[in-house]
Amino acid sequence: MLRTTRGPGLGPPLLQAALGLGRAGWHWPAGRAASGGRGRAWLQPTGRETGVQVYNSLTGRKEPLIVAHAEAASWYSCGPTVYDHAHLGHACSYVRFDIIRRILTKVFGCSIVMVMGITDVDDKIIKRANEMNISPASLASLYEEDFKQDMAALKVLPPTVYLRVTENIPQIISFIEGIIARGNAYSTAKGNVYFDLKSRGDKYGKLVGVVPGPVGEPADSDKRHASDFALWKAAKPQEVFWASPWGPGRPGWHIECSAIASMVFGSQLDIHSGGIDLAFPHHENEIAQCEVFHQCEQWGNYFLHSGHLHAKGKEEKMSKSLKNYITIKDFLKTFSPDVFRFFCLRSSYRSAIDYSDSAMLQAQQLLLGLGSFLEDARAYMKGQLACGSVREAMLWERLSSTKRAVKAALADDFDTPRVVDAILGLAHHGNGQLRASLKYVSGDGSEATLHGVVDELVRFRQKVRQFALAMPEATGDARRQQLLERQPLLEACDTLRRGLTAHGINIKDRSSTTSTWELLDQRTKDQKSAG
Repeated sequence: MLRTTRGPGLGPPLLQAALGLGRAGWHWPAGRAASGGRGRAWLQPTGRETGVQVYNSLTGRKEPLIVAHAEAASWYSCGPTVYDHAHLGHACSYVRFDIIRRILTKVFGCSIVMVMGITDVDDKIIKRANEMNISPASLASLYEEDFKQDMAALKVLPPTVYLRVTENIPQIISFIEGIIARGNAYSTAKGNVYFDLKSRGDKYGKLVGVVPGPVGEPADSDKRHASDFALWKAAKPQEVFWASPWGPGRPGWHIECSAIASMVFGSQLDIHSGGIDLAFPHHENEIAQCEVFHQCEQWGNYFLHSGHLHAKGKEEKMSKSLKNYITIKDFLKTFSPDVFRFFCLRSSYRSAIDYSDSAMLQAQQLLLGLGSFLEDARAYMKGQLACGSVREAMLWERLSSTKRAVKAALADDFDTPRVVDAILGLAHHGNGQLRASLKYVSGDGSEATLHGVVDELVRFRQKVRQFALAMPEATGDARRQQLLERQPLLEACDTLRRGLTAHGINIKDRSSTTSTWELLDQRTKDQKSAG
């Protein structure tokens, strides 16, 4: 059973240990008033200052990110509804928040306990299971595992713990009972339970300011008010259900996250994340439920929302309902996970972003360029790079200034586009000094002929590579098919480069349209061949 006091009511021992809590419990420090937010005054937390300014959807501006507990920040992430394969729209949000999580951990030394709720029963799951003639539990289990595999393939760190709705029904029922006991929800003769939105008064609308009007209700609706939302849904014939004080049924969508997050973190939460489409009504309803249940002024301190992924040239988000999506598995047949992550880094996590094959190819080329620069830099440090005069003092100074710029950008609402620009600038500056000068061989005609042959090979390879990387004219599936068909050409170019390296000739791709070559000394040749 959940506690019905303002105490945290923490759950699994793993999470208590991760947060550094003892048996005496956790007394959350009182907040201090800050300037007014969208719905009312936002209470700035006390605790550990991370050094980061973060855009908080509660206030509509950047605020200092302060986590209440020094040992670890509490973070709740809305997870998937597991009824189908995940697509790139999902991937964009989870990758962006994975990047933020890594920044907080690795750059600002902030340990994080992250809980992700998995919706493994709802209308879509029941409908799809019936279509496939399997149980909703079997369908949900199949696509939950599929989601986890996709996230691993994209190098997204798993949360500290996944919590499924179906495994926490008693806790959800207890949470609903607490809301009813406080006079903010009501049950009906049909066995439904609704949140009484009028009881919330002007406290509703923290994330949106102006609350949209209710949509039309069916004639047989048993709500008191059209804007009320379901906490418990009475079971329909042939549907999966659980016993409850109000009759057989299942949880509403919004109550799941409130109960699960409260079960672990209690009456206040540091960070809550999700796509911008979840801000209203899902997160708004979570706030209402939790602040009523816990009788607290402010349940979640920071709400972070990621922008949508759009098909290029369209205002609509990538989604299953619009049938304009690309599954993660299909994407990874053509591009690497690093390419997608770099694509995400090139825009603010809060902004909408256009997906296109050309954008992915550009991200791929930039990554290759950075890899080439790092290879040259390592070779120079080992004394293996033949180049002209290098002004090392200037390079070290540029490196130091870039590191300062990167940390400042990351502290400014995780400004990864600024970070990417700073690092690309460093690579461009470094390449200007580290770019290997060609070794021209003097001597008899056979050596001159060899140079001419290599020049022709490099030019031919460059034309093939340029064609393979050129933007296909087709669209959609036809474009992806063209990219797949051209992949062997790129592989052949790589094979030729490796073959020439074995003979002491090193080809460097400087961009998608420029390549150079150099002769390696014997020591470098041996090491290249061994690699």
